Amino acid sequence: MRIDIVTDTFAPDVNGVAMTLGRLCDGLRLKGHLVHVIRTGEGGGRGETVAASVPLPGYKEVRVGLPGPFKLRKRWTKRRPDAVYVATESPLGSSAIKAANALEIPVAAGFHTNFHQYMEQYLLGGLQPAAMAYLKRVHNRANLTMAPTTDVVDMLRREGFNNVRLLGRGVDTVFFHPAKRDAALRAAWGARAESPVALVVGRVAAEKNLPFAMECFRKMREQIPDLRCVVVGDGPIREKLQLENPYVHFAGMQTGEDLARHYASADILLFPSETETFGNVLLEGMASGLVTVSYDYAASARHVTQESNGLKAPKGESDAYLAECFRSLRHWRNDTFRAEARASAEDLGWDQVVDSFENHLLEASEARGPVTLTLRERKKRPKRNFRSIFISDVHLGTEDSKVHEVIDFLKHTRCEKLVLNGDIIDGWALKRGAKWRKRHSRFIRTVLKKMEKDDTEVVYLRGNHDDILERFLPLGFGKLQFVKEHIHKGVDGKRYLVVHGDGFDAVSTNHKWVAVLGAIGYDALLSANRIYNRYRAWIGKEYYSVSKAIKARVKSAVNFVGEYETQLQEFARKKNCDGIICGHIHTPEDKQVGEIRYLNSGDWVESLTAIVEHHDGRLELIHYTQFMAELAAEVRNDTTRRTGQATVVLSA
Repeated sequence: MRIDIVTDTFAPDVNGVAMTLGRLCDGLRLKGHLVHVIRTGEGGGRGETVAASVPLPGYKEVRVGLPGPFKLRKRWTKRRPDAVYVATESPLGSSAIKAANALEIPVAAGFHTNFHQYMEQYLLGGLQPAAMAYLKRVHNRANLTMAPTTDVVDMLRREGFNNVRLLGRGVDTVFFHPAKRDAALRAAWGARAESPVALVVGRVAAEKNLPFAMECFRKMREQIPDLRCVVVGDGPIREKLQLENPYVHFAGMQTGEDLARHYASADILLFPSETETFGNVLLEGMASGLVTVSYDYAASARHVTQESNGLKAPKGESDAYLAECFRSLRHWRNDTFRAEARASAEDLGWDQVVDSFENHLLEASEARGPVTLTLRERKKRPKRNFRSIFISDVHLGTEDSKVHEVIDFLKHTRCEKLVLNGDIIDGWALKRGAKWRKRHSRFIRTVLKKMEKDDTEVVYLRGNHDDILERFLPLGFGKLQFVKEHIHKGVDGKRYLVVHGDGFDAVSTNHKWVAVLGAIGYDALLSANRIYNRYRAWIGKEYYSVSKAIKARVKSAVNFVGEYETQLQEFARKKNCDGIICGHIHTPEDKQVGEIRYLNSGDWVESLTAIVEHHDGRLELIHYTQFMAELAAEVRNDTTRRTGQATVVLSA
């Protein structure tokens, strides 16, 4: 799968969310997935894109991602992921979910932080309901939400969050290990061999309940004056706590082996936070063989057994927590107790977590529906075989040409004849100064490759926007023919007149200057439509075609389309043809009127449609999105069938 992860924090940031995402990314890549991280802050190495952000006022260590719907949609239109995971609910994360919804990309969200509970710590308790309402609104736009513990899952479900799934956490027991105990580091803290060391690890911020931890340190030192107290981490209240508690050693932020040595060189870990969704610090302390003291919720509720592998107190009961701190002073020399903590952590590897994460992303994909092929399926390049394909109105050279989609469609098809039915290149737009992009040249190369590799006959009919070809017609280069009109003979003997259709548009034929003005107006309408749909993507709504809405509502436009179809059918009758295949008006259609069949291939600006002829002679109007979805379903069903057969053979 191609997976994009959107987050406000990632390595080298030091926090639980960044660490968890790093583990998930590494695990997915080892399993063969392509993972790209869209993140804030510093970094932006290979496989990463840095998004715009601002520091949180008064908390410069935390950066808040700014909304980026336009850039995200541009990226995902060009490199469509099979799934998106949004780890943080910032404006960046919210816009990512909306952009994914607009493009019908499966999206999952992670509930990593209890932001709503932080409000009380910053004297903003009255905003908790508003914060929870915002979080619920963001998460319910995703296909599912992943939360780290059963109590968080239950809480979110009670609050009205939809499709909440459990995604636990793991710990690297090779990295965090008691063997990394460092006597020199303990000596630097002033700890003798018989001196216990109590440790706090985490962000030095109000929401981590650090003032209460300092109170616990003071009272524990009353019982054992030789107790050494160490805080690992940094944050907005570090300077204040350092001034108020001179006996505490503030080690600052530690990473890598230094962090592992700090854990292993201590004896007791205090984890007093009451706002965690999980608490990776607790597992790291247990893996390091420490006596841990925590509140009975989140990771503690799931992994700590009282008086066996750790100590815990009911959440919110500070006196009970302090009593457990005193009890830890009686256990810090208990090797059996500490070995049990280590043994409990050894069963919590990251492999199972990565497997669960992968399965949840697949579930999100199934919830969205099989809209696109996965990366692995695209590499197989499954193709459908047709006798003939008719496409028109690609309008190469304009910003609104859906070049990626039409190339994708052609690469997943094989045909004997490809008919390019006019307005493939928009000469009018190029004359007005439109830019020819690399992707437009890629379409030409794709067609030439089909001629070379598939021995495909290509018929190019001139349209009104590429009418410069008129002076050269007819013209041929081997399998490539340039003509004004073409008679297509079906396998059933039926004849179809193929023309672009502008000759039956009185404005295009008799008043070209009016048609040019109309084209300029249409381009302006498409530009406005792009802006409008960016806004719709921002608010989480699907694509809306203003031009189609106008055509459907304006009586004169409806009458024009009807007259256009009638004239073309009459022309086909005069040519002794059974049907007509055209384009020009960007309105896909397939209908029978009397003995004449009228087919319009639509366009690759908004409709993304084509006419295909099957080898049995059937003509069909197909839509790109539906075509790719059906192709993906066929590939997956075939893969499932072959996997099942292999399983049967192995079992036998």
